[in-house]
Amino acid sequence: MKRFVIPAAAGLVALLLLAAALAPWIAPYDPTLTDLASRLQPPSAEHWLGTDHLGRDMLSRLLWGARASFGAVGMILVLVLVFGCAVGMVAGLAGGVVDAVLMRICDAFMTVPTLVLALFMIGALGTGIANVVVAIALSHWAWYARLVRGVTLSLRSRDHVAAARIAGLSRLAIARRHLLPALAGPLAVLASLDLGHWMLHVAGLSFLGLGLAPPAAEWGIMINDARPFFRSAPLLVLLPGAAILLTVLGCNLLGDALRDRLDPGMPDHLH
Repeated sequence: MKRFVIPAAAGLVALLLLAAALAPWIAPYDPTLTDLASRLQPPSAEHWLGTDHLGRDMLSRLLWGARASFGAVGMILVLVLVFGCAVGMVAGLAGGVVDAVLMRICDAFMTVPTLVLALFMIGALGTGIANVVVAIALSHWAWYARLVRGVTLSLRSRDHVAAARIAGLSRLAIARRHLLPALAGPLAVLASLDLGHWMLHVAGLSFLGLGLAPPAAEWGIMINDARPFFRSAPLLVLLPGAAILLTVLGCNLLGDALRDRLDPGMPDHLH
């Protein structure tokens, strides 16, 4: 059974990513186009998933919502990898006081729950999707720095790394040639486990009005807009909720399967 998990989860995530990437071409309507004469329509040939309280096509908004959500998560991933890898490699290669100071900073970030830290940073930075991305990235980079530092310390004393150091290679060259290839597997596992977590953060913060602002199409915004109509038109809440559920489920299954395959020693819950 387990051998089918990776293909199934990867296929689900790939399908959602493809839908997000092709949203401008496959969405049948402008996601912000309102038509009050067609508000709260059930699924039909004209609107496959019906319309919302402003007559906007639900299928189009779901597709564009996937684009917004995956775009935000992609930016978070880039920021976390760049910052976390940089700090972890510097700490692992430098050692001494530099390592101690950087790890104490990591400890400070890791003691605060990630969502609480993200909310605090949004309060300091202000609302908006760019600030949400930065806040979520800053609340998660420490785990990546810790992981990279651990791998760097384990490789620093290896013969091939010592030989490269004796040969006069710079620390940047050593990191590029010897550390990054060894980090690819553990980072892929950790990132895949975090993607669903970040997706929930983005949707939750948008639901609270801290991320993208209406009339933008984003799954958290769609759920918030549909709350008053849940009894009369439950699909308005259920459709974006199902999209979030499928995305998080696919990412988590993929992450668990990759962890079992590539890094079985990694704990189930890192944060």
